[in-house]
Amino acid sequence: MKEPKFVAFSTQKGGAGKTTLTVTVASYLYYCKGLKVLVVDCDYPQYSIDEMRKREKMLLDLSPSFKKTFSDTLVRTKLKPFPVLVCPPEEAMSKVKELVESGDDIDIVFFDLPGTVNNRGVVTVANCMDMIVVPISADKVVLESSLAYALKLQEWLTTGKSQLKGVHMLWNMTDAREKTDLYDRYEKLFDELGLPTLSTKVPDTKKYRREGSETLERAVFRSTIMPPDKALLKGTRLQELAEEFLKVVNL
Repeated sequence: MKEPKFVAFSTQKGGAGKTTLTVTVASYLYYCKGLKVLVVDCDYPQYSIDEMRKREKMLLDLSPSFKKTFSDTLVRTKLKPFPVLVCPPEEAMSKVKELVESGDDIDIVFFDLPGTVNNRGVVTVANCMDMIVVPISADKVVLESSLAYALKLQEWLTTGKSQLKGVHMLWNMTDAREKTDLYDRYEKLFDELGLPTLSTKVPDTKKYRREGSETLERAVFRSTIMPPDKALLKGTRLQELAEEFLKVVNL
């Protein structure tokens, strides 16, 4: 029986991009790299990924152009949309283990977690991760909140009471025009605290917010039923992030 990797983009700071990163990385690895992906939406109560999937299913009925793009993708890739399991955190691991033990061929499981470590269910899930990636941005409020979250996770690692194997920081929504030493200063601090930083810096680009629309006929980047459009990949660094991610989790 294959043992899948358990990973999560997670932080307690809202708006840091954890759900967008989960969807885009999962879609890229599934459609473009051929990995068997399962996404677990346990971000109670909003269940953002499940809501996105529901919106896209509605668009298949409402938008002929969106439906055609989806149909063309289905023919080209021969892949149905990756499964999305929706459940509260306290049920997540038992349901995933049921799927794995039943013989489902899964390479990697992405968990979209609530932004707290003060919930028993969230702690149970986080403790089982092979890798948790904490998105951060060059904003002191975001940095302080995210660092506190990462240090709590790091505490579990150092006490040896957790199965969590690693915590990595990720610069997200960066501005290439911004000249600041904040990145270097904080990366030095992260390193001193035993928190490695992924080398890929994800830029702040509207492409990551490009979803399907009933009225606009345009390429889609963030989707649970289609891969990121190839024409939009340039400048997003999604490919670089995915490749680095695979090396870190050893896939």
